[in-house]
Amino acid sequence: MNRSLISVVLGSYNRYDFLKLTIDSVRKELVDIPHEIIVVDGGSTDGVVNWLIKQKDIITILQHNRGIWRGKSIEKRSWGYFMNLGFRASNSKYVCMISDDCLLLPGAIKNGLKLFEEQLNNNQKIGAVAFYAREWNKETNYCVRYTVGKKLYVNHGIYLKQALCDVNFINEDDYFFYNADSDLCLKMWQLGYKIIDSKESFVEHYPHANIKIRSQNHEKYLQDAEVFLKNWKDVFYDGTKESLGFASYIKHEDVFRTGDKYKNLYLKNYLTNPGLFIPEVKRIIKRFINFCLFLVLNLF
Repeated sequence: MNRSLISVVLGSYNRYDFLKLTIDSVRKELVDIPHEIIVVDGGSTDGVVNWLIKQKDIITILQHNRGIWRGKSIEKRSWGYFMNLGFRASNSKYVCMISDDCLLLPGAIKNGLKLFEEQLNNNQKIGAVAFYAREWNKETNYCVRYTVGKKLYVNHGIYLKQALCDVNFINEDDYFFYNADSDLCLKMWQLGYKIIDSKESFVEHYPHANIKIRSQNHEKYLQDAEVFLKNWKDVFYDGTKESLGFASYIKHEDVFRTGDKYKNLYLKNYLTNPGLFIPEVKRIIKRFINFCLFLVLNLF
């Protein structure tokens, strides 16, 4: 049976416009690479399912995660459960995980694969390669993130499929949404795998693609964080604030202006969610005040 080099796995729910942009960036990136695209949809109602089933290069897994069926509420599953459906279904040496509200900068996956292959050929035990990402229209630089014990983890990036199998994939039971990606990578570190960053792989992330769903997920943040720290206490987490993790930023100029594809959706999102203007206005006022202070301190 022929095996693809890489599977790109995305979880999605009611992000029709964003998902189409994400898939477009994936297709352009992998045009010359044997690959498969797997989308795990949580029962979207915005028309994206009809679009997905017409895409002959996409493997679509539909797993309803909301609503009523035969008079009973459907049990809401965790993020890990959904991603594992795609991870386990993949038929490739590598598995790339990105969000459905992201855009790959040209070369992101290709450069990550090149680095991965080089390291494995040098007998390095690599479990994953992390991409640098930034919040589009909010951050200037791109970052990778470190979790407890100063261990790098993957928010967007590439996993070795064998490493995923060795750690029995994502912990589906302990985390609803947050920290499951950190937990997955710590399990790899625990087995002796290394996770490295690709300084030639970049992602634009749209921060407000689905306000309602993000708000619902955030309600579980403290619960997930408490379980995460308990699970890794005295392993990688020593109980101190200093070991909680951090972000590492680098500068990169996107000459392709990849994020410009979000401009129309950005306007549409703000018009339909007026509350988003409040933090935006605060941010503009803060910048204006800082600029005025700069003028006062340097010109007078």
